[in-house]
Amino acid sequence: MNYADIFFQSDDGLALYARDYAGPAADAPVLVCLHGLTRNSKDFWRFAEHMQARARVIVPDTRGRGRSQRDAHAANYQLSRYVADTVGLFDHLKLGRVHLVGTSMGGLISMLLLHAAPDRVASVVLNDIGPEIDAAGLSRIAGYAGKNMAVPDWASARKQVKASNADAFPDYTDADWDAMARDLFVQSNGQVVLDYDPAIAQGVADGSVAPDLWPLFQALPKRPMLVVRGEVSDILSTATVARMQAYWPGLRTIDVAQRGHTPTLVEPAVLAAVDDFYRPQFSV
Repeated sequence: MNYADIFFQSDDGLALYARDYAGPAADAPVLVCLHGLTRNSKDFWRFAEHMQARARVIVPDTRGRGRSQRDAHAANYQLSRYVADTVGLFDHLKLGRVHLVGTSMGGLISMLLLHAAPDRVASVVLNDIGPEIDAAGLSRIAGYAGKNMAVPDWASARKQVKASNADAFPDYTDADWDAMARDLFVQSNGQVVLDYDPAIAQGVADGSVAPDLWPLFQALPKRPMLVVRGEVSDILSTATVARMQAYWPGLRTIDVAQRGHTPTLVEPAVLAAVDDFYRPQFSV
């Protein structure tokens, strides 16, 4: 384990958790990585280890996921609440300006954070997400979020993960599927269960997880931004990326071969693009 555990409390009293991967120096830049709807902080461990040579990497478990407390009020599983929790983490750690990396829902949180707290955001990487979500991808997510939460063993977990993600990762081996299953599931009380509260699916059902963010995106203060897109993504279309570029001169993009929703961020092409993106910022 090369990270420290962070435990803090939200402003409404929920016990929350984050991983803290130390940087090369006390004054190193800070990256905050925000995961997707049904994911958790384990998603970023390979990416965090790559970035540690240049930055301190903070990876929270959004409420209801991983080691963060489940919320008794399912209505709190919504974007504005996640933004408040993330700002609470910044305050708890006394962070100044941070660089945001947001995967899927984490990218929506990142855009909202840039709007709500612009002085605290230095740059943004959006992983397979934009101001508009394709209906096909949202329908697919609605088909599995909050369902089939427990399986009898790890072999079954691997099978379930592969069935849900094979189109997005056509080159994955059994070892890759095993690794993904270990990131998505956890062993608890003799069962292998998905590592999130099934009540988070309410946001998919009521539409709050996929708001129209075009008005907000057009009004965002300009920061360096990189958009990572899986070439067969059913969430982020090429048309949406092109429209984002029209509103945001200088926005960088990369399409990732043999990836759908979402790239892992440790594909060699993505790491090269991320390293290039951060080089001028981290050298200041």
